[in-house]
Amino acid sequence: MFDAAGEEAARAVAPLAVRMRPRNLDEVLGQPHLTGPGSPLRKLVDHAAPMSVLLWGPPGTGKTTLAYVLSRVTGRRFVELSAVSAGVSQVRAAIEAARSELGLTGKQTLLFIDEVHRFNKAQQDALLPAVENRWVSFIGATTENPSFSVVGPLLSRSLLLTLRSLDDDDMRAVIGRALADERGLGGAVTLADDAAEHLLRLAGGDARRALTYLEAAALGLPPGGTIDAAALERAVDRVAVRYDRAGDQHYDVISAFIKSIRGSDVDAALHYLALMIEAGEDPRFIARRLIVHASEDVGMADPVALTVAVAAAQAVEFVGLPEARLNLAQAVIHLSLAPKSNSVARAIIAATQDVAAGRSGAVPAHLRDASYRGAARLGHGAGYLYPHDYAEGIVRQAYLPEAVAGRRYYDPTRHGAEGRFADRVERIRSVLDGADPAGRPREAGEADGPAAGTSG
Repeated sequence: MFDAAGEEAARAVAPLAVRMRPRNLDEVLGQPHLTGPGSPLRKLVDHAAPMSVLLWGPPGTGKTTLAYVLSRVTGRRFVELSAVSAGVSQVRAAIEAARSELGLTGKQTLLFIDEVHRFNKAQQDALLPAVENRWVSFIGATTENPSFSVVGPLLSRSLLLTLRSLDDDDMRAVIGRALADERGLGGAVTLADDAAEHLLRLAGGDARRALTYLEAAALGLPPGGTIDAAALERAVDRVAVRYDRAGDQHYDVISAFIKSIRGSDVDAALHYLALMIEAGEDPRFIARRLIVHASEDVGMADPVALTVAVAAAQAVEFVGLPEARLNLAQAVIHLSLAPKSNSVARAIIAATQDVAAGRSGAVPAHLRDASYRGAARLGHGAGYLYPHDYAEGIVRQAYLPEAVAGRRYYDPTRHGAEGRFADRVERIRSVLDGADPAGRPREAGEADGPAAGTSG
């Protein structure tokens, strides 16, 4: 154990992010839903209750910090293990030491396990007796969804709390505190406005990364020196990307990005994707635009495009940057190279215009709900022809309201897979319109009629 002088010396050489670690819940930034009055963590602290908590969130959002603060303010002994290097034997040794401490002194231990998702099932199971019997207060930190990465028994015994990425205002507060506080840089240097904005982009909501870069940039500066954008670039070896997330560049770049995908220029699309990621654009915003584009500009020419875009968006939430840039890039390449069709957009716009203009009407009687008592007396369902009773599963009958009978909203192209759908819709419409005599009843044995319980 360190004596007081040893602890002071350790603090002096500790990284800036460690020195600036909050000392109480009021100093924790960016997680008011967890630390504010009446919040889960505040209740645990106020009542000094034994705890079993899983903290789930992106890197640099304060998971380790919260564990440290909870240990400090509740007076618990703090023991930290990393799932990257610790095995079952070390977990059991830490638990036994905690039991001994509890028995000899009555002092509780807070056992913090970083990256708990890296523990296998046996390692996680080793924690269960300690959690179940409250020999320790357990806090596990993970960047991955605990529903998939933490075993059910441990998950059910723990309070799951989700941390959010810090927004720009919170990040500015973190940086400002580190510049001014005696535990940090103590006012020895200042940060120019252009460097501050570049630091925000580089950090991407990760407070630890921001403080690491700030410390590197301040190294070697004389007292009273200023960290400008050039000094920050040299320190972190990352050129400042000129990009205003709230201004014209934000809209210009995303416009160029989507138009490049629409124009099938995969190289231009990847360039703008890289520009946005390097500039600190919210990857969820990029993913949302890809999902919209998949239906708006690719549509039925490649129906798989929407699945790819949604999968990339899920990967952004599940994995996060920097790894998720691979998933975004794969989606961009797929959408750029896919055949294009805007028929989906044109179809829903045309239908919406009809409805908005009042060109609609009552649902045809034979299509109305006939499942409730009295519906037959009203004529609901009378004359409805069950398509599965007919050879192609298609039979001539009216589906549109009379006011828009014969309207055509979907006008497929012949691009890519949509060529197949164009043939199919042409065939269906010829039967529905009566131009094709098909739609004969099925022969005996071809198929059954409506399944039992079929409504309508």
